[in-house]
Amino acid sequence: MALVVASDLHGSATWTRRLLNACEVEKASQVVLLGDILYHGPRNPLPEGYDPPEVARLLNADAARIVAIRGNCDSEVDSMVLQFPLFDFASVTVDGHRFLCTHGHRFNDQQLPPMVAGDVLLFGHTHIYLAEDRDGLFVLNPGSVSLPKGGRTNTYMVYRNDVCSIKDFSGEVLATLTVV
Repeated sequence: MALVVASDLHGSATWTRRLLNACEVEKASQVVLLGDILYHGPRNPLPEGYDPPEVARLLNADAARIVAIRGNCDSEVDSMVLQFPLFDFASVTVDGHRFLCTHGHRFNDQQLPPMVAGDVLLFGHTHIYLAEDRDGLFVLNPGSVSLPKGGRTNTYMVYRNDVCSIKDFSGEVLATLTVV
């Protein structure tokens, strides 16, 4: 079973299509979106292919396998056009691993939520990927699908068989973390 995790689509239909294609290539049974789905936000430039209604249409067609988190740029009106709920925080269990999912503007690598050994914190918001083992607490940020920062490239994460891999859209693995 593969889990694809992505963050910060910011209304880019171009990059949403690429993400959904990557989900097919990875054979993802579930997709976790860590927020900032439709709106680009006041501090971000318009991403390539900015088309929030098309992003909503694309994601709604795949709603059955999406778990989505509300980001700081996601509003009530966004949740009205999406056919899946936007949670403030969610817990997803895969292969006995508990993935704690948040956007990152409240809980992140500097401010951890309550966690126990073996938990995996998934957060976005910074647009910079990260994969760290902090003495059995795993902290991961898939980076940004559409607006990477810090000189990084567009990325997403895939979990399969105890391994979290952060990848670019050519399929190159940029970082890995084994969660046990």
